[in-house]
Amino acid sequence: MASDHDVKQALLSEKNDRSQLSNEKNVVVKRRKNRQDKNHLNQNEVVIQTPADCEPMYVKPQFSLKQVVLMLISYIGGGTFCFFLVRNQIKGEKTNPILDSMYLCVVTMSTVGYGDLVPNSPMAKLLACIFVFSGMALVGLILGKAADYIVEKQEVLLVRAIHFHEKVGPAELLKEVELDKVKFKCITAGILLVLLFVIGTVFLCVVEELEVLDAIYCVCSTITTLGYGDKSFSTAAGRSFAVLWIISSTVCLAQFYLYLAELYTERRQRSLVRWVLTRRLTPSDLEEADLDHDKAVSASEFVIYKLKEMGKISQEDVSLVMETFKKLDIDHSGTLTASDLLPPTPRQA
Repeated sequence: MASDHDVKQALLSEKNDRSQLSNEKNVVVKRRKNRQDKNHLNQNEVVIQTPADCEPMYVKPQFSLKQVVLMLISYIGGGTFCFFLVRNQIKGEKTNPILDSMYLCVVTMSTVGYGDLVPNSPMAKLLACIFVFSGMALVGLILGKAADYIVEKQEVLLVRAIHFHEKVGPAELLKEVELDKVKFKCITAGILLVLLFVIGTVFLCVVEELEVLDAIYCVCSTITTLGYGDKSFSTAAGRSFAVLWIISSTVCLAQFYLYLAELYTERRQRSLVRWVLTRRLTPSDLEEADLDHDKAVSASEFVIYKLKEMGKISQEDVSLVMETFKKLDIDHSGTLTASDLLPPTPRQA
């Protein structure tokens, strides 16, 4: 009996060992399967987040001052060369052939048109027509951005000068610049304009030997591109100075008035936003804000309604965004999940 009992115990223990081993194997298999599933999910997540499979995000093109300078040099260099070739077909007060050609190119580009140097042949007139239109495009589209870029770089210096006697950190300076960005742009452009006005007046008095009133008159007619022509730069030194000064002053004045108009528009917009946020809501407002018509206005519906009222977005903008959402919501659940972003299977396609 004892031997039978020992045999049974041995069989039972072997059976238990085998069951334990099989359980351990099952646990290991399950762990491996779970790991494989997790790896598969991670791979799917990686596929979803891989930039190569997604459309690239829009990146705002970076402004390059170097490119603007190169384009300006190319324009003035090309204009100088062309006007130099037809120098004998240009009449007026002349000093140096190359300097006069460069001066005529700048005067044409800025639309100042003094009249001290004018085309006197069909070829020269055709050349002037080409350069005046291309010059206006260069000033309007490129030099304006360059001036805006330069003014933005001086904003922090201006705020630092205003708070000269106060201990203000870099973060606080940047915050103030961002809050009143347009105002500081306008002030900076105004200061630069005054400096250019004074420099031009002093130069005309000293080098061109004009009276103070005549110098101011010449500066005003130049920076406004009026260019009567009775007072202008007639010496070689004066025309060398005018090549840079005319471009700088005319562009600076245009940017100053642009910032002034932008400042007025921004203040009107801020007053509208303040009124929209402080006025009391009415039942008709709630009814209009209720986009899904469930008799309750959610936070997102309230935000959309207020943004529309401020003029930040329109109903067309909201409709376009909703159409995009519906296209992405493949399972029509009303929400976007990772499964909606997976590439469509052959059956779904």
